[in-house]
Amino acid sequence: MDRLWAMEVFARVSECGSFSRAAESLNLANATVTSCVRNLERHLGVTLLQRNTRHLRLTDAGERFHARCKVLLEDVLAAEQEAAQAHAEVRGTLNVEAPIAIGHALLLPTLPSLLAEHPGLSVNVNLTNQPHALIERGIDIAIRMDAVEDSDLVARPLYAASYVVCGRPDVVDGLRTMDPLDLDPSCCLGLFPDGRPTLQPWLFARDGEESVVRPAGRLSFNSSDALVNAASQGFGLICVLDLFVRSELASGKLATIFDEWEHGGRVFHLVSAKSSFVSPKVKVFSDFLLDVVGSQSRPDHRERIPVQRGR
Repeated sequence: MDRLWAMEVFARVSECGSFSRAAESLNLANATVTSCVRNLERHLGVTLLQRNTRHLRLTDAGERFHARCKVLLEDVLAAEQEAAQAHAEVRGTLNVEAPIAIGHALLLPTLPSLLAEHPGLSVNVNLTNQPHALIERGIDIAIRMDAVEDSDLVARPLYAASYVVCGRPDVVDGLRTMDPLDLDPSCCLGLFPDGRPTLQPWLFARDGEESVVRPAGRLSFNSSDALVNAASQGFGLICVLDLFVRSELASGKLATIFDEWEHGGRVFHLVSAKSSFVSPKVKVFSDFLLDVVGSQSRPDHRERIPVQRGR
């Protein structure tokens, strides 16, 4: 029996809380995972997992063994990665998860440059607005919005995005003299995020004065991409994160309005499993994105502290 491999399988089952989810994340058959854990228990002469058709939990011996396995496996990974670094080439497959709009606005335009720089690296990207458990799904790194509350994860701030109100220049020019408090909601296109039926309100704050505009335009979407496209066609104003309209603003396709007002914001984080060793492929990806975001950020929004909105 390959004891190190068996320990890795057992650790994954423990962390996933399921033989089937562990098998999926390891790309193994369920029967292989089950057999591996049983052989390990037979070798140790103890029961590591109590299981029935509905529940799985670690025994006291299993808890102690899992803690030892986790430390040992991290040390093995660190040793392997340190040895591999001698070749100065990042290799392997990186599994990434990101919100759909972030994938379109940030990852798709920039990943070709990363792959060209590291020919031994492959990247699997899962775009979803319903975040998964990183460890259970075998996700190496994810982009998440706002606070990350999980003791098993570590979050690194990627970008503090500010909401901007913008529209096609000919639409915006006719509203330049207007106070946002007098803005007609019927010219505002709405966003209903995360599957919720309620449209996201627009926030305006300046010098202690605050106001809310509730969009009532004839078009509303659950997609920032669709909002940007509609605004580019002249259907009305939109309020989206600056990250999603950088190219449109730079090209002049869209123009901002009410820049002297704050509209709140969101903070994006790079999230990965907590470990004593960061793999080279995760580090390369993180550093690459931080460089890309830093070089493309709009100077007038980078120093603002966004108002946090819960997800």
